Amino acid sequence: MTVTTVGVLMAGIDSRIVIVGLPQVASSLRADAEQAIWITQAYVLGSTVALLLVGRISDIVGRVKLYTSGFAVFTVGSLLTSLALDSAQVIAFRAIQGLGSAILFTNSAAMIVDATPSQELGLSLGINQVAFRMGSMAGLTLSGIILSFLDWRALFYVNVPIGIFGTAWARFRLREIGKLERGAPIDWGGFAAFTVFIMSLLLALTLAAYGVAETRTVAVLFAVSVVGLGLFVVLERRHPHPLLDLKLLRIREFTGGVVAQLLNAIAFGAVLLLLSLYFQLVLRQSPLTTGLLMIPLDIATLAAGPLSGRLSDKYGHLPFTTSGLAVISLSLFLF
Repeated sequence: MTVTTVGVLMAGIDSRIVIVGLPQVASSLRADAEQAIWITQAYVLGSTVALLLVGRISDIVGRVKLYTSGFAVFTVGSLLTSLALDSAQVIAFRAIQGLGSAILFTNSAAMIVDATPSQELGLSLGINQVAFRMGSMAGLTLSGIILSFLDWRALFYVNVPIGIFGTAWARFRLREIGKLERGAPIDWGGFAAFTVFIMSLLLALTLAAYGVAETRTVAVLFAVSVVGLGLFVVLERRHPHPLLDLKLLRIREFTGGVVAQLLNAIAFGAVLLLLSLYFQLVLRQSPLTTGLLMIPLDIATLAAGPLSGRLSDKYGHLPFTTSGLAVISLSLFLF
């Protein structure tokens, strides 16, 4: 549990540290608006594309082995980003960071499920979420402090010692306890179709949202994403070992949880980035003040995470999922 906590803590730090520092990174590299967008989006793209494949590979080779490699990949990506010479290199290396993050996230939750009794699962996952939020809070304040005294490259140096420590600790402390499917095939066709779908969709949404491409280009990307999704569904139904077992979607609780998480991500996806830009570019606040102004969101999550996890173990998840989404909707409306 402690090792997985370090992993999500590091991922939490990096998820926020660039948001506050984006204006400084873009200015230093003389990046235009489109390049600045991709400095943040490359991380999301790298992590999203890899999620299903990482989950499947971990079932075959082992969660612990892959989790340890995730630490190493994330650390290397952080080091390379800190040494980047232009915006294109930053974007590419941020994608590597995203890949490492996908490996850490996918396997940390799975290892917790493997090692935790069912009656304590909610609490354990809640603690894991708290670790991520603590990292997020640290990322917001660290970003402001670092940028007040050092160059933007120091934002990524922070991950390197944590990553080295986490890699070594995971290597010597973790033991594989899950059942492996050694020798099982990997659905490479499904992975290719999913990659086409998700990359086209994210590209289309990003370009459309920020108005940096023609309408025709966006329409073509949406069409390609629809074709990729259709092909992915067809391939998953035919493959004996699919990346995503579509039968899971018949489980109401599973589908409801996925939809709820999707709506939550849509609601908050751009809020922090827009707030950071608003505070710094419109209100002329310093990076440190900007980070401090954005902390209350994580404080609330930090307080509610373990409590809601414990209560959901006792009373079920439905009341807390529903009320949580209602509170989010109300807060966005009031904002």
